[in-house]
Amino acid sequence: MNPAPTTLDRLGWGPFFAESFDAVVADSKGDGDLAPARVSIEHNYLFRVQTASCDEAGVLASVAGSIKHAAQTQMSLPGVGDWVALRANDTGPATIHAVLPRRTYFSRKAAGNTTAEQVVAANIDTIFLVSGLDDDFNENRIQRYLVAAADSGARPVIVLNKVDLSPALEHAIDIVRRLAGDVPIHAVSCVDQRGLEALATYLRIGQTVALLGSSGVGKSTIINRLLGHERQRTRSTRASDGRGRHTTVHRELLVHPDGGVIIDTPGMRELRLWDRNRAVEMAFDDIEQYATDCHFRDCRHRTEPGCAVRRAVEEGRIQSDRLTRYDQLQREREQLTERRDQLTELVERQAEVKRTPRPSRRVFKR
Repeated sequence: MNPAPTTLDRLGWGPFFAESFDAVVADSKGDGDLAPARVSIEHNYLFRVQTASCDEAGVLASVAGSIKHAAQTQMSLPGVGDWVALRANDTGPATIHAVLPRRTYFSRKAAGNTTAEQVVAANIDTIFLVSGLDDDFNENRIQRYLVAAADSGARPVIVLNKVDLSPALEHAIDIVRRLAGDVPIHAVSCVDQRGLEALATYLRIGQTVALLGSSGVGKSTIINRLLGHERQRTRSTRASDGRGRHTTVHRELLVHPDGGVIIDTPGMRELRLWDRNRAVEMAFDDIEQYATDCHFRDCRHRTEPGCAVRRAVEEGRIQSDRLTRYDQLQREREQLTERRDQLTELVERQAEVKRTPRPSRRVFKR
């Protein structure tokens, strides 16, 4: 008989994190005050974390000064879903002593002009990429989410919500199937509970599911249906244009009473790719397959002669809009790479200035 799952098991604990935690304890000379915890809510440098002994509300924690000082970027700081080594404090918030290595994580380029990677959810097993079958349905957005999911290391699942509002469900599924290949697709309705039982199968002990999508697609409503009670606040979409209004204002980790962890995320106004692992190529593997026959090894499939990809488009073996989306994402990555290189050069110059000794100044007495 298998032992009953512990609180840590329900939070997603496993051998990967246990080994990393043991290494942190060993580095701290066997500090017995450290305990594993998982970040459930993030507010700048203040966090709410779940431990083996706390209730559903969790406990407050702040980041140790050593972590802040050593952090090169925001990526080095805890995010929702991260496992951390925690030290309790009787007189105030607990202290996060270390952030354990991430097994997987979904990230994006930070919004605005900042050239930085931002973690959206960490240590996730499955990503529900949620789209509405109303005015929210957008092929380009779905493709972009698929590329980002391929970069995360987690398993993507497409959720088409609001089936009750779609007069052409099969047509929408056909469109998504061309984009997603073998990625599972689930059509659901929170109004009549249609398809939700299929989503519940992903919530098992030790498994973490994150919901991602734009505002108004129904992420919070889906979570409420899966949890069995109105846990997350919801609002209707605007009748004028069908666009959503933000209800989830921060990322939050929720533990399902029967097993599994859910991470809710705010609707994203923009999803700019960071692309750590050639995710564009993985998401467009059909184009990459034809690209091996291009005349030039570095062919960009734009104007180069002897391009096998453009020939496949002309012959109808690749849809032209698919190549257009591929090219758009490649151009976006090229721009991001250029900005990364400029940022790296700037950081290196600043470090060199710090290493260069200043000329000594003589003090003359009058």
